[in-house]
Amino acid sequence: MKRMLAACFLLVAISSMALGQTKKITVSKDGKGDYKTVQEAINAVSDLSNAETIIYIKKGVYKEKLRLPETKTKVHFVGESVDGTILTYDDYAAKKDSAGQNIGTSGSSSFFVFGNDFTAENITFENSSGPVGQAVAVRVTGDREKFINCRFLGFQDTLYTHGDNSRQYYYKCYIEGTVDFIFGAATAVFDSCTLYAKNGGYYTAASTPEGKKFGYVFLNCKLTGNAPGGSFLLGRPWRPFAKVVYINCFMDQQVRPQGWDNWGKADNEKTTFYAEYKSYGPGAASDKRVGWSHQLSAQDASQYTVSNILGDWKF
Repeated sequence: MKRMLAACFLLVAISSMALGQTKKITVSKDGKGDYKTVQEAINAVSDLSNAETIIYIKKGVYKEKLRLPETKTKVHFVGESVDGTILTYDDYAAKKDSAGQNIGTSGSSSFFVFGNDFTAENITFENSSGPVGQAVAVRVTGDREKFINCRFLGFQDTLYTHGDNSRQYYYKCYIEGTVDFIFGAATAVFDSCTLYAKNGGYYTAASTPEGKKFGYVFLNCKLTGNAPGGSFLLGRPWRPFAKVVYINCFMDQQVRPQGWDNWGKADNEKTTFYAEYKSYGPGAASDKRVGWSHQLSAQDASQYTVSNILGDWKF
């Protein structure tokens, strides 16, 4: 009988490990949580776990250069308040490392996300270095990465959607910046987000790999800012096969009528895919857009659904 009970308990234990049990960690600067720093909490996550780890982050300004390694998967950040929970650092591309070399754009990131299946809610991510050139707030490399009601603060190169095979989803997020403040190679959906243009520049600089069906897709977003009228373009191609599409987006007076830029290379006009469908607002000058961009038909626009863009990623 005892052997049978022991076997049953072992079976239950093995089943629990296989299914995965959600782990919860609290971070609080005042010492009333499990850890005082976010990086300590990340380090405490089990490697390659099948279970989700929820890290609750209390209000406060956490000045840390953060790294979520590839081995830390299914990590879920939840901030106490989007305005009050701030993860920040102040590196920038021209800053020197210990060898006297520039740390570069990638090295400037305040938060590196390598682990797959990462989610963040109600958090502000910031690069606080100011208008000093390239300075990344978050660099996202892993696959199936999701941000809900988050803020991304910075100037040039605020959000780096880095991974060539990365799929990313942003819902009701606020993203601000100047030049190329959303850039990179990932397939990314921005759903009901606010893009806030400061000074002058470009909303996007996609580097979509050749052969990818989708690059950046903005659904029901608001493009606004405090930059002068006509001082921003919807995008320019960091790489020749950049793909950027805006669907049902409000475009304020910051958007220049021509809409798009070829980054000084006429050949890019043959390989990029820049398109809009039902843009509206002062900056929605569809009849004045560059001739090599596209205004989609209803049928063409219908393919731009979250499930179609992100494929077999279910959430």
